[in-house]
Amino acid sequence: MFGTARLANRVALSSRTAFNRLASTTKASGRSWQGEESVNFSALLGTFALANTLLAMQVANCDGHEQTPIIATSTFNHQLLNKKHHGLHHHHNKGGYVDVVVGSQWGDEGKGKLVDIVSGDYDICARVAGGSNAGHTIVVEGKKYKFHLIPSAILHPKVRCVIGNGVVVHVQGFLKEMEGLQAAEVPNYKERIVISDRAHIVFDFHQEIDGYNERNLAGKKIGTTLKGIGPSYGSKTMRNGLRMGDLRDMAYFEQRLRALAAQVERSYPGIKVNVEAQLAYYNSVRDVLLPMIVDTIPLVHEALGRGEKILIEGANATMLDLDFGTYPYVTSSNPSVGSSCTGLGVPPHRLHSVTGIVKAYCTRVGEGPFPTELSGDIDNKLREAGREYGTTTGRPRRCGWIDIPQLRYSMLLNGFDELNLTKLDVLTGFDEVKIGTKYRLRGEEITFMPASLQDYAAVEVEYETMPGWAEDISKCKKFEELPVNCQRYVKRLEELLGHEIKWIGVGPGRDEIIVK
Repeated sequence: MFGTARLANRVALSSRTAFNRLASTTKASGRSWQGEESVNFSALLGTFALANTLLAMQVANCDGHEQTPIIATSTFNHQLLNKKHHGLHHHHNKGGYVDVVVGSQWGDEGKGKLVDIVSGDYDICARVAGGSNAGHTIVVEGKKYKFHLIPSAILHPKVRCVIGNGVVVHVQGFLKEMEGLQAAEVPNYKERIVISDRAHIVFDFHQEIDGYNERNLAGKKIGTTLKGIGPSYGSKTMRNGLRMGDLRDMAYFEQRLRALAAQVERSYPGIKVNVEAQLAYYNSVRDVLLPMIVDTIPLVHEALGRGEKILIEGANATMLDLDFGTYPYVTSSNPSVGSSCTGLGVPPHRLHSVTGIVKAYCTRVGEGPFPTELSGDIDNKLREAGREYGTTTGRPRRCGWIDIPQLRYSMLLNGFDELNLTKLDVLTGFDEVKIGTKYRLRGEEITFMPASLQDYAAVEVEYETMPGWAEDISKCKKFEELPVNCQRYVKRLEELLGHEIKWIGVGPGRDEIIVK
């Protein structure tokens, strides 16, 4: 049907072109358009062109695509606006679609909470990048759940969860999460989780390699979670990694594992891989895993063909992206919007809405430049008020004020349709709050994100200072119920970003959120 839409669009374009040519030819020849016959003919041709435009739009909509009609500005004095309905729940396309939730800063923005709130309206929720280095904390009716590999939507009893081909899976960690779901009495969770047979395995020796590499970097360590994510992606890139689907054939699995272990021992002196113990472990859990290991590509596309809705739960965040983040102080995957296609196997035209998660201040775990970073009492106050300790590592997070130039860069890369401002309640009790509004490098304002780590580390930030608020906002259900200074802070962020903020988090609970 995509070809049909394109054909219809071409017919419409041809008709409009003919109409334009007739108009210009008549004007050039000096012939009058006042005669009844000419008027009728021009009206007929113009109507035909418009009808074909509408046909193209209709066919495109039937195909599940949104097409912007090409209207000749020389003929029409106004443009038809094909307005996209932004939002996680405003879709009129026939056929399935994919919505994406992406972290816009350095991670730990609170992505899991929004996913938990909206995912009950979806059929599938998927992870597409990273591994157990991600940590999402959900609070439901006062009970706290922590997820690392399994999508947060597992708490909704009708949502199926997919761990996509772009994820790297530490099997021991995954099975431990499964045990946690059982202990929490999450309904029918086993039947609702599938893992791509193309997803790569994180072995214990990958975690050893992570520690080995960090130790040898000495004072220039990256600050990884030591979960083996980078080394596993390294094996994938070197093409000697093992995938979850390899567990279907243990003879092949053993052959590949022995070759990988030999390469690891040659490359990392002091690391010894107990291949027999590894084989014994994977043989022992194979029967548990195999029912969950499937080819997720046809599964996803068949679901889309049935008109089902898919939500992608981003992990990590844009400023940790391997390509676009503060390299080399980044993660080993692409947690920006692009991984939605490569990590799940869906084409770009299936992506409908991308929602950026923005913390009301900034945090960062690990090393690397952090322009708005605080120190001293304010830093400690933010950390304690926001409980800013890593879900995965427990490490204290570095804290800073919100950074507008960084957020603009993230918006540029991801094309956010909507924004969710999280943890606004953490700023309650501060006499004043600051917004980083501009970057200066060697005295000159810059409007881009430096690729050079040295330049980014040398950036100076200009701030706007706004009065704080002392009132508890956790019970506010409408924007107008927020304290005046709190409202002003949100509105100023919207002005600086040039984008409305739709969701505002006012507490950790599922129901502690304002929808504007």
